[in-house]
Amino acid sequence: MMPQEEARKLDRFIQLLLANATVFVSGEKLAEALKVSRMTICNWVHHLQKQEMVIEIKPKIGYRLTQVPDLLLPQLIRRELRTKVLGKSLYHYFQVESTNDVAHQLAQQGVAEGGLIVAEEQTQGRGRLGRDWYSERRVGIYLSLILRPILKPRHATIINLAAAVAVSQAIESTCSLSTDIKWPNDVLVNNKKCSGILTEMSADLDQIKYMIVGIGINVNHQSFPKSLQGRASSLFLEGGRRFSRIEIILALLRCFEDLYLELQKQGNDAILERWIRRSSFARGKEVSVDLGDKKIHGTTIGLGKEGTLRVKLSGGQIEDIMSGDVVIWDSVK
Repeated sequence: MMPQEEARKLDRFIQLLLANATVFVSGEKLAEALKVSRMTICNWVHHLQKQEMVIEIKPKIGYRLTQVPDLLLPQLIRRELRTKVLGKSLYHYFQVESTNDVAHQLAQQGVAEGGLIVAEEQTQGRGRLGRDWYSERRVGIYLSLILRPILKPRHATIINLAAAVAVSQAIESTCSLSTDIKWPNDVLVNNKKCSGILTEMSADLDQIKYMIVGIGINVNHQSFPKSLQGRASSLFLEGGRRFSRIEIILALLRCFEDLYLELQKQGNDAILERWIRRSSFARGKEVSVDLGDKKIHGTTIGLGKEGTLRVKLSGGQIEDIMSGDVVIWDSVK
């Protein structure tokens, strides 16, 4: 995997090629601008050509970018970005172990709220409950956002729900596919998981220092490993065509920013209502919940004020689930 500093310079190299797409730029000028060797420039060109970027080479003259494949380049995202906070600082990588790991590093270095990390591929992507996230190169959305909310740590669950609503809205508005949400933040299309969200945070007892919201969306995957078949799917498989990853990201950032700002101004209620409206799982589902030390069975009866899943047990008791693996058994009419 390419070191982060070199990856940042590579993105700057792509920026220079995009900015000068109508002319040839000499390797010497590129090397000087990026403070690298001409051999490094040559190696980067070969690397990008393997990524299906069409770069014309003229010996003793230079390089010219003539065609860009479906890449999540900052230059292509920024020119259509309509947010006030989210995505204003944008970091693009061809490959990382995990976008959440990169986001933690940047947050600790003081990157402002709204910092966005996107990757074409993850080698150690992860989801909730320690599970792996399948991150095939250049077909999915693998991103993380840095947030610095004015919230108590005990209220952090609501960010999960807001992110799920934003993903649901973004998919429906850009892909014309109907979605459903399984608590807390699995987004389904045709009852198959197409998106998952992992939030992590650094906090004191009564104050969140920062939160990382990691979002994975299966966009143009054409197949999955056997272990995921039947449970996971992609927008391509469910919609029958390819979709623009950049359009989905732009819609996601707009939707999530609106919800995030609304949450901090007006509190939890509006987010809870939106989540419930978008989820067929909020009420009347018979579920089994694995809490780690025990399992409980009951029927969902909505959400608690902090975004907990409320489950009514067979004996009439009501459990508020803060975390756990929820398995749907059947609908209760």
